[in-house]
Amino acid sequence: MAKISHVEIFAKFQKIERVMIKEIVTYPTPPSVQYATDVRVFNEEIESLIEDLKDTIKANSLEALAAFQIGSYFNIVVVAQDGGEFLELINPRIINPHGRVTTIEKTAYFPNLSAEVTRYETISLVYQDRELQQHSLKADGAFSILLQRKVDYTFGSTFLNKLNKVEKKLFQKKLEFGSDLAISEVCPTTFKRDYIIKVINIIMIVMVVLLLSSLFVDKELWSYQGYLALSAFGLNIVYFFYAQYEGKRFTSCTSCQIGNIIGTAVISLIKLSLITLLSYFIM
Repeated sequence: MAKISHVEIFAKFQKIERVMIKEIVTYPTPPSVQYATDVRVFNEEIESLIEDLKDTIKANSLEALAAFQIGSYFNIVVVAQDGGEFLELINPRIINPHGRVTTIEKTAYFPNLSAEVTRYETISLVYQDRELQQHSLKADGAFSILLQRKVDYTFGSTFLNKLNKVEKKLFQKKLEFGSDLAISEVCPTTFKRDYIIKVINIIMIVMVVLLLSSLFVDKELWSYQGYLALSAFGLNIVYFFYAQYEGKRFTSCTSCQIGNIIGTAVISLIKLSLITLLSYFIM
């Protein structure tokens, strides 16, 4: 049997030792810095950090990691590519963003959670390599979204700061439950569309008052009644389509919402039709 020299054993030991899988920073641990520190000198510390990012990406089957995500304050992002290769982005900066696109995003900082985020559709990115030579690239589609999300971390930020008021409120509820699935079971009891129904009901009450008034006064009121009926009918149409749009935001209760929307619209139209017919024959 061939003997293994001490040098070979030491080399193999170093190779095994070098695999450093770091713990990924997750919510609620806050960002360690507001802005990442640019790399001014590429040394062993930076090389080790980049290798740690690669090992952690491979171990967790991730697309990319920013240095912040493993607790470092350097401005570095590593992106996994096909064939086991990696794109090393040192001191990345986004320039020339164009267009807007809304997508569903996930990130390791918020495990098991997703959010609807609006970002730039296409970007250009300037960065440096290990020799601190300047490079640039253009990105669109999913790659553009990925790069924007990772660069967010270099500013001590997450996609939470990109959400609109409605989505942020929904995402904060997801944080309380700890998963998208939990929040999907929570169906709201009130909607903005309810205000449309309230206006329609007020119009129909006015129509009933006019109908009763016509029994005691000689003044012609039918023209007013006709305008009110047309207004209520138009609002019913608006309610039907807007309610469906609003209902799509809560997928867990979509089926019951559709039934409720149709039922509410039909009942409202039946009441409006009865009042209008009575008004036509009496007034």
